[in-house]
Amino acid sequence: MAHPKKRLGQHFLTDRNIVRRIISVAGIREGDSVLEVGPGKGILTQGLLSAGGRVTAIELDPALVHTLKERFASFKGFEVIRADALKVSFLELAGGRVFKVVSNLPYNISGPITAKFIEERAAFSSLTLMFQKEVAMRLTATPGTKDYGGLSVFSQVWADVKREFDVSRNVFSPRPKVDSSVVSFKFLSVPRVAINDEAAFKKVVKAAFGTRRKTLLNSLKTLGLSREEIERALKKTGIDPQRRGETLTTAEFGRLTEGLHAHLRASLTFPLP
Repeated sequence: MAHPKKRLGQHFLTDRNIVRRIISVAGIREGDSVLEVGPGKGILTQGLLSAGGRVTAIELDPALVHTLKERFASFKGFEVIRADALKVSFLELAGGRVFKVVSNLPYNISGPITAKFIEERAAFSSLTLMFQKEVAMRLTATPGTKDYGGLSVFSQVWADVKREFDVSRNVFSPRPKVDSSVVSFKFLSVPRVAINDEAAFKKVVKAAFGTRRKTLLNSLKTLGLSREEIERALKKTGIDPQRRGETLTTAEFGRLTEGLHAHLRASLTFPLP
């Protein structure tokens, strides 16, 4: 019998009512291609398969892989892959399919895996994900709030993001120290903000949030720019250099990136983050 492993951030969902609500939010229909990361013992997997989904599950724990293979051996629409989801190419895995991602994510990879989903968003139509509540609040945060950060910007530029409902810590085994939330992402056909250079946009956003208490004039220096260059670029985009990154809207980040990129094209490069 597989037991939860703390080092893998495993907390197994036990409430089938929560499973039904997750599947309803995800809008799973007969024949949908579904990707599940961290299926655990398979309570959500069972619900997805029963709703008609064709489920590809990615699980790192070999004991759980064995459990899942035995439990769902009779389902033709199920496959489980033993792998680290952070190292999987979702675009290659999709192979022309478009997945709906539905997962109770392991706590220890929730931030990085979400960033990876956004990076490889061409493989997905939607995400329905369970997070620690504090991560969910970051994802849906608005400018000027303490939870607003780089993940908020990256998520909201490429998707409609909604905190659907909260989940008590009491419906997991072992019981975690925090409550959780289910968040939905519906990917947009075009980004909410005009972005000509995605790598540059990411670099600028990360720099702006890298030192939250500093003004843009200071935080953007990590891009390798002089004070004068930053001042000229901010003036060009109409953004006050004394503002902090956490006050900028996604549209302002788009303008700032374009201003930096166009104004300093000859001297500034933006390597992939």
